[in-house]
Amino acid sequence: MTTPTALFQGQTPLPVRMRPVSLDEVAGQRHLLRPGSPLVALASTETRGAAASSVILWGPPGTGKTTLAQAVARSSGRRFVELSAVTAGVKDVREVMQEALTQRDLYGQSTILFLDEIHRFTKAQQDALLPGVENGWVVLIAATTENPSFSVISPLLSRSLLLTLQPLTDEDLGLLVDRAVTDARGLAGAVTLNDDARAALIRLASGDARRALTALEAAASMAEPDGDGPAEITSEHVAQAVDRALLRYDRQGDEHYDVISAFIKSIRGSDVDASLHYLARMIEAGEDPRFIARRLVISAAEDIGLADPQALRIAVAAADAVAFIGMPEGRIPLAEATAYLATTAKSNAAYLAIDKAIADVRAGGFGRVPLHLRDAHYPGAKRLGHGKGYVYPHDTEVGVARQQYLPDELRGRRYYEPTARGQERDIAARVEKIRKILGE
Repeated sequence: MTTPTALFQGQTPLPVRMRPVSLDEVAGQRHLLRPGSPLVALASTETRGAAASSVILWGPPGTGKTTLAQAVARSSGRRFVELSAVTAGVKDVREVMQEALTQRDLYGQSTILFLDEIHRFTKAQQDALLPGVENGWVVLIAATTENPSFSVISPLLSRSLLLTLQPLTDEDLGLLVDRAVTDARGLAGAVTLNDDARAALIRLASGDARRALTALEAAASMAEPDGDGPAEITSEHVAQAVDRALLRYDRQGDEHYDVISAFIKSIRGSDVDASLHYLARMIEAGEDPRFIARRLVISAAEDIGLADPQALRIAVAAADAVAFIGMPEGRIPLAEATAYLATTAKSNAAYLAIDKAIADVRAGGFGRVPLHLRDAHYPGAKRLGHGKGYVYPHDTEVGVARQQYLPDELRGRRYYEPTARGQERDIAARVEKIRKILGE
């Protein structure tokens, strides 16, 4: 019997072969495909010659942005042109616009311009899209994995509908995998898929349809027929084809910021397990370990502070260790520091204190340095009264001298308000005694 490898050798990749030809075949995104929704209206043949709104599809990789654009074009009968922001320039955009205008005026045919990865276009390149969008020469369907608020120019945003795609659910992925196994465009029944293998594919896909189908095709190529029946794909085949869950993580995109945000917030919230989970995601995705180490140092100072001064030392030591030994061993000091920071006492009192002090300075609240604190070590300083009346704290019994330190305008102002958590509890008691001695 012919093996799956021989049967599909030389064909286009499975994700391309299984791309839906209509909106009815699209997996997931039901919230965008309800009757009367903008995408459904755009796909209708009744709107083919009418002015239609351009749309921006924002979502993670593998959620169907290209698929939706092509399905809309096929269903509506519009001409479909695809450009990639990675390779296209302003000249390419203008040529597409001119051709679209010609097609409309001479043949009455509307054009859908699908622009993939629009966030990679510069402002000048995006500006080149505006005449065609404004005048209806093209219906723009732009795709991006990054937040359009930060990556798409305002004039283009205001002229487009923003539609947000969601990662596919396990149910969506399961239907997609099952269809690919039996569909004539896919594996055409040349293989079967046992339950464990199916579950593994869904788990490894992490909401990404393209990843699920790519892994399925790779696993199918490893399955051998058993007798006269079709080859069975097992979880072992899946494991051989994909040795790890390739996390959806763009080091320059939203996922980068979302995961690091969850990492820091989990440490701040003292959830050590969640903290280590997000650390693992970053490590597996190839995040720069120096970036992770820097965030740990910041967290130690911002969220732990004097509740546990040892935390900053440990974070800095982890950063030094990572720089010294590199990866993959660097994951160990990063994990040690993460676990320590997540489980120790927390205080942001020092962080709040410096921000309050800076706010006063920026508002002009700094005043003149009291005379007794000014530098008195240069000729003529004493004649100006510098240092007069200064009490050397080490000469006092308790090591604290009762004298004014803040400028007159800020006398009595308190910035640091220690908590009663961790070692800061002892600091709070000591600060209170010192302030009484100082007469504050």
